[in-house]
Amino acid sequence: MKLTKIGQGFLVAAASLGLGLGITSCSPSDTIDYLFVTSNSPQGQIASYHVDSFSGALSEVSGSPFSSGGDNPVAEVASPNGRYLYVANHDSNNVSELVIGTNGNLVAGNNYTTAGSEPVSLAINPAGTLLFVLDYYGPGFSDTTPGPGILIVYPINSDGSLGSPVTNGSTPYSGLQCFPTGVAVSPNGDFVYATNTNSVIVTTATPSTTPATPASCPTQGTISGFSIASGGALSPLAGSPYLAGSTPTGVAIDPTSRFLYATDSAQNQLIVYTILSTGELISQNSGPFTTGTFPVAVVVDPRDKYLYVTNYNGATISEYSISQANGVPSAGAASAISTGAPGPTCLLVDPALGRYVYTSDYIGSYIGGTVLNPNTGGLSTTQGAPYPAVGKPTCVAAVPHGNHATQFVSPTAGQ
Repeated sequence: MKLTKIGQGFLVAAASLGLGLGITSCSPSDTIDYLFVTSNSPQGQIASYHVDSFSGALSEVSGSPFSSGGDNPVAEVASPNGRYLYVANHDSNNVSELVIGTNGNLVAGNNYTTAGSEPVSLAINPAGTLLFVLDYYGPGFSDTTPGPGILIVYPINSDGSLGSPVTNGSTPYSGLQCFPTGVAVSPNGDFVYATNTNSVIVTTATPSTTPATPASCPTQGTISGFSIASGGALSPLAGSPYLAGSTPTGVAIDPTSRFLYATDSAQNQLIVYTILSTGELISQNSGPFTTGTFPVAVVVDPRDKYLYVTNYNGATISEYSISQANGVPSAGAASAISTGAPGPTCLLVDPALGRYVYTSDYIGSYIGGTVLNPNTGGLSTTQGAPYPAVGKPTCVAAVPHGNHATQFVSPTAGQ
């Protein structure tokens, strides 16, 4: 099983671990978020945790872990209303819908087989009406016969179920370039972008079948951009795909929909773009910006003041402040903090208060936890972190519990 840039097709490992002793457990009344961590245990699993409001410490929800609905879950996203969780099961070629209970438990819903194979990334629009699924390969392609990937758009019904994929022309998907890894929707809901690495890099294991790079693939990385119609139909943006360094992996957009950030795992850098009102990307002349070793994921905090990058080989999170005027990131006083365990992949800022940052640390089988200082953007380790995980954690998602007063920046129509 191959491990490409964001750890698709992770090796299976069975290691069910409870949270260690000495960590203050949080009761449901102190819970500000429910954190969901996908794991590629022998059967795909999702562990659910309470996030303590005072310390950020994690305690596992009763009944956890829950089935992911498929094999090797590698990506997940929660609906904006906090009621549903969608999971990409890489080896089963399907997306699972799960209902989030009021106590943080997960109830299995429907499973949906994707049009291509090896789903690797998910995104949802702010209205919660469209789910975007990134397939590593389009129909007819595989590890033995590699080819371009695809982007699928599913309408989300009021009960959380998915409708039939939106048709673009004669196909129920939009074509991408080779070996896509990340997808992000602009907060204003107008555009969607996908990173195309256009090459394969093996990380932590020797694959049984290493995909050869087709001659038709571009020689460097790109980002494909699309405008989103009201019903979910996609139209390629002018100038798309855009050049994106060597091997772009993670992608994120700031809350105002004015700037896009992409990690380049081979060059150890962060690439920054200005998003025009038409959705076109213009690369920032002042970049790219240095990261740690092998950056894979990127996130912007909801206040639009700070940005964080996970460095897979460096076992760190890079910290940046963001210029409100031009989106340019600058390293914080402490440019990076250790996750406490190797192989960080996904990361998120807790959606309730924006106080805590969590990572899925695949190699170390841990969940990293840090406290975000809202005045400086600096991170410090939460109580008891890193937390032992169920199996090998691949990604993280969260929903808020209760009413909270996080300050979110309103999206605009771009520049």
